[in-house]
Amino acid sequence: MYQYRQSGDTYVVSIDNHEEIVAALAQFCTEQGILSGRIDGIGAVNSATLRFLDPVTKKYVDRTFDEQMEIAALVGNISEKDGKVYLHLHATFGRRDYTAVAGHLLCSRVNGACEVFVTRHACPVGRRFDEETGLNLYQF
Repeated sequence: MYQYRQSGDTYVVSIDNHEEIVAALAQFCTEQGILSGRIDGIGAVNSATLRFLDPVTKKYVDRTFDEQMEIAALVGNISEKDGKVYLHLHATFGRRDYTAVAGHLLCSRVNGACEVFVTRHACPVGRRFDEETGLNLYQF
């Protein structure tokens, strides 16, 4: 699913071709016991489902893009909710016509490579559901 190297609190992770990125990162963080940190990455995919939160309805609108795209930016954070790894990831994907799509990353499949830095933070960070916003916000 992935290979990695570690240097201090930073992991250099290569997610295998054709793997689903969010699942691979969640598994990696779970196996390494990372419940607080940040994620930065680049690569290429052939499908991605992005989410956009409608603040009026407090519901996510999902859209899937089934095409070859470059990961121009994969950024996010790692926290804990209900005793499990909670990933909050955003991604910007470059398309063949040099336009971009971006949003909250629900899932995406590697088609080529996916190179990610995962940095562990020492301070624990939890999540709680906030009724007003409809979001799982940090809980300190």
